[in-house]
Amino acid sequence: MIGVGSNLSPVSPGRLQALVDGVFAIAITLLVLDLPRPEDSTRLAHDLLNDWPSYAAYLVSFITVGLVWIEHHGMMSGLRYVNRRFIERTLLLLLFVSVIPWPTALAAQYVREGGASEQTAAFLYAATMMLMGLSMTLGWRYLNGHPDLVAEQARPAFPAGARRALLASLTYLPALFLAFLEPAASFLLDAAIAAYFAASRTEVPALIHRAALERDS
Repeated sequence: MIGVGSNLSPVSPGRLQALVDGVFAIAITLLVLDLPRPEDSTRLAHDLLNDWPSYAAYLVSFITVGLVWIEHHGMMSGLRYVNRRFIERTLLLLLFVSVIPWPTALAAQYVREGGASEQTAAFLYAATMMLMGLSMTLGWRYLNGHPDLVAEQARPAFPAGARRALLASLTYLPALFLAFLEPAASFLLDAAIAAYFAASRTEVPALIHRAALERDS
């Protein structure tokens, strides 16, 4: 990476967390900016309701990005310091987080078009979500393999975090295949995945946070 030496000394996770929070905040803001704003409408309520795919795509993306932020925040709260390799994996995650508004806008625009355009939009949406999850998995797995970066009290929670991230990523595989067979079903599966992981209980972030508090006490 340009301007970063291969022997970058371990640094406090605080600065990296600030970058992560900023990228997530911008991604969510861009999602909002893509919501429909009919111009010169004489039937505003009708026109707004007619754009329901935009609201649905926004909601699914917002929930998914929010869940990833919660998991990543839990991960970061258990770290003693970060090194170059973990920073690189975090930047890979931010690459996919920052691009989320693009497939979301495409999904909202082409969900009712039919044909190749709808298939492409469905595939890009599911692929972006899966790649975001896989990049998150890389971060968990790297930390699990480098326990020196992690507070001792938090280390037992990291294997579970890696498994949950991998499971979340792989659930998008059926959505990728459905994109070419039945794009609407692919979008519905994306929504179902977001709903499931939003409703499911995970103690991983809480365990890591408590461990961090014990570490600092």
